[in-house]
Amino acid sequence: MAGEGKAYTRDTQYIEDRILDDPDARWPVEPGRYRLVAARACPWANRAIIVRRLLGLEDVISMGLCGPTHDENSWTFDLDPGGLDPVLRIPRLKDAYEARLPGYPRGITVPAIVDERSGEVVTNDFAQITEDFATQWTRHHRDGAPDLWPQELREEMDAVNKRVYTEVNNGVYRCGFAGDQQAYDAAYKRLFTALDWLEERLATRRYLVGDAITESDVRLFTTLARFDAVYHGHFKCNRRKLTEMPNLWGYARDLFTTPGFGDTIDFTQIKQHYYLVHRDLNPKGIIPDGPDLSVWAEPHDRARLGGTPFGDGTAPGAIPEAERVPTSANPLVGTDGLVH
Repeated sequence: MAGEGKAYTRDTQYIEDRILDDPDARWPVEPGRYRLVAARACPWANRAIIVRRLLGLEDVISMGLCGPTHDENSWTFDLDPGGLDPVLRIPRLKDAYEARLPGYPRGITVPAIVDERSGEVVTNDFAQITEDFATQWTRHHRDGAPDLWPQELREEMDAVNKRVYTEVNNGVYRCGFAGDQQAYDAAYKRLFTALDWLEERLATRRYLVGDAITESDVRLFTTLARFDAVYHGHFKCNRRKLTEMPNLWGYARDLFTTPGFGDTIDFTQIKQHYYLVHRDLNPKGIIPDGPDLSVWAEPHDRARLGGTPFGDGTAPGAIPEAERVPTSANPLVGTDGLVH
């Protein structure tokens, strides 16, 4: 949060341990050992949900889902029977942080990877989590899994990812939690300068980097999916809606209808999280009924720009029933859990 008269600064000090494809590592890659704890409401956690699905790691890394709201203390497992995660047997994610670091002094964040054996958090470094899913767990990827970090594109990806993170992913928060008018005005200008850059970039290319989906697209998508529902109004990012930026809007719809993206989006939980948790911005806790979600099904015509979603790979298959987003939370999701 930002104090009165201050610009918003995100706490970026994480538990930075990594799970490595090395049997001698402290945390070695090992199927069935680790649990991804996420929340569908959170854009940073949504990245991990998408990447896990794209790579087919569902049977290798289990997933626990926290509810959309939390207090200052912790995300909680209030969606599960008895309010306990069925694997970790804890009511609050904070318990896993405390198991690793008693008296943990920082915020309790998702996504987090928890060691099922010890109940300890391994890492909550969200950017590294998804990169390691793609690069350290390769022996356990599904057949046809996409290469989300192509070696030949990494230099360009690093530059794009840095600008998307600082100016867009974090930029919407910089607007929403600005401590005064001056901080807000500066944040607003930075955000829409970056969105204008993306709008121009996506006029001639289907994806952000290269001819197929990469991690860069995952990182941008989770912010775009929340833009009109939350950031435009709640965070005052209101120069234009996403639906009024033609290239970004077509790009977002293209990804939304690509298996692994839209089928992870729970609009109900997204709105509940922002409008109920941020009572400083929305004191009465009123959740808006809009926007109209049917527009996500409109044709996008992005294929004319070339490229294929998964390159030489294939789309992910069926979603485990327990992990499907309910149709009531995303009207484009069918009873099979896929976007139609």
